[in-house]
Amino acid sequence: MYKKTMSAMLAAGLVLSVGVASAQEPVQKPNAQAASAFDNKIIKKISSDNMYNTIAKLSAQPREAGTEGEWIGVQYIKSQFEQLGYETELQPFTFNEVVRGTGSLTVNGATLDPYVFSGSYSAEVTADIVHVGLAKSGEVPDEVRGKIALIERGEITFVEKIQNVLDKGAVGVIMYNNSGTSNRFGQANAGQNIPAVAITRDQGLELVNQLKGGPVEATIKVEGSGFVEKTSYNVIAKMKPHKNKDTNQVVMIGAHHDSVAGGPGANDDASGVSAVLELARVMANMPTDTELRFVTFGAEEKGLLGSYHYAGSLSEEDADRIVAHFQMDMVGARDAGGDHPAGGLIMYTIDGKKNLVTDLGSAAGARTAADTVIPYGQLGRSDHQPFHELGIPAALFIHSPLESTYHTPDDTLDKIDKNKLQEAAEIVGASVYQIARPDTPALEHARVAPGPVDYDFNDRPPGA
Repeated sequence: MYKKTMSAMLAAGLVLSVGVASAQEPVQKPNAQAASAFDNKIIKKISSDNMYNTIAKLSAQPREAGTEGEWIGVQYIKSQFEQLGYETELQPFTFNEVVRGTGSLTVNGATLDPYVFSGSYSAEVTADIVHVGLAKSGEVPDEVRGKIALIERGEITFVEKIQNVLDKGAVGVIMYNNSGTSNRFGQANAGQNIPAVAITRDQGLELVNQLKGGPVEATIKVEGSGFVEKTSYNVIAKMKPHKNKDTNQVVMIGAHHDSVAGGPGANDDASGVSAVLELARVMANMPTDTELRFVTFGAEEKGLLGSYHYAGSLSEEDADRIVAHFQMDMVGARDAGGDHPAGGLIMYTIDGKKNLVTDLGSAAGARTAADTVIPYGQLGRSDHQPFHELGIPAALFIHSPLESTYHTPDDTLDKIDKNKLQEAAEIVGASVYQIARPDTPALEHARVAPGPVDYDFNDRPPGA
């Protein structure tokens, strides 16, 4: 689909407008004065004070998905979009919250101290133990029926191992580690109605030896564990283009509004949401030939659940209309980015390849306050991933390496840098406007057409 989209944009002259350098074209840096005239409609209106105030409101309480804190944040975000005149909706979706309870394990009367699998079924069972090795499909013996399966960790996932012995009729799972001295591991899936606990490697090998001498009986007891269904939300805001200039294209700007449990999430990702809301404010009354779609996603911290739900809800026709997705995650931390240029801002793509979003973003960085050609890298783990999988050009804008307060209760407002907020919003805002402004289908004939820039791959992991 990306090739299809790019072909359509080439036909419209849009790719020429963004200045994608080719082997046949000389690479040039845009004229700063001319570029300023092009971008000032956006960047002069962006206020880091507004973004800072938004972060203050959102980070007043943790916003873990499915909690009252998230709901408070969602209502605030929705109200801001509505006040700006956007067509706004909440998109609810449910997910299973994993709960790890408590448990006990006795073997031939001896008490062990097991680790209860996250999401394990809560039950008490007593039965003989059968060692089933790695519990790979096709290798689980029939004799495990009605018994407790002793499984070695490794090679396949926890849930696959559980399912393989469950399918053979096992009534309980004891899994021992394949290395080290820890017993803190294990995850079950909803619907796997069998209690599962973990023990250390030494404990597991001791049970293997005991089984050589005859039957070994065990009792597993798990309480308060399983899955709780919760609801999270995506907040979607749309602004239709001028009806006489509509190109039938959509450009998306996103962030995730949830935080980790117990964390105020000032940078992760109230900062991204603040930039989304600020760009929505700046662009609310601008003439465009492209639909603007701003989305804040829920349950990113639970595994990109909100963005996958949203992407999955798109019709093929609607997905084909989306020409670019800009994702902002953690764009305001004072202590992120190390000594890299532009505060360490980088654009990550899923496949490590350039696309329309990175072309626009790097050129915009050279024209705006950052005055830096922003590099690109390769990374998933954020809400740009579902859009890439639909063939939509997408990139994550983030400061890397991450700050030490990432995913902690210390991710607070006082760690936010207004300059970083301003730069990131300017770059994304200038990039989006270059697509959405009414003259982009013929921008090569416009009075101001920013030239191409050359930008490099930076193999910079977030923790580097």
